[in-house]
Amino acid sequence: MSDRTFGIFGVLLAIGYAFAALAIEESFLSDAVGPKAFPLIIAAVLGLASAAIALRPDPEPVWPGLMRLVEIIAAIVVLVLYAELLPVLGFIIATAFASGYLTWRLGSTPLASVVIGLGTSLSIYAIFHLLLGLALATGPFGF
Repeated sequence: MSDRTFGIFGVLLAIGYAFAALAIEESFLSDAVGPKAFPLIIAAVLGLASAAIALRPDPEPVWPGLMRLVEIIAAIVVLVLYAELLPVLGFIIATAFASGYLTWRLGSTPLASVVIGLGTSLSIYAIFHLLLGLALATGPFGF
């Protein structure tokens, strides 16, 4: 029963996400795809995956233990803090901290997590800002 509930919740979330995506106003300077395409794709994938979970649930789902749930909640907190601190700290710093923490919790050593966090942050910055010219949050240091 918990899988069906989770699946139905995901379908409802996808519907709400699709309606929010459809409310995005398009600029007269937008490209052929427009700003609605990516959120609508995410909503479709979420809706299809959730419908599959609701229609074909596991007979006996195994829920994670208390410590695993605490780690999941901590990851959610880190992602919410990332979204809140992105304009304040800037893309490079906020992404380095978030990706470093998440890779550490996924099993990397602390030193490897710092290196991976910085590498991820600088790589994404180079691709999206320097190569593609997209504006990213600058933060206190101007980059």
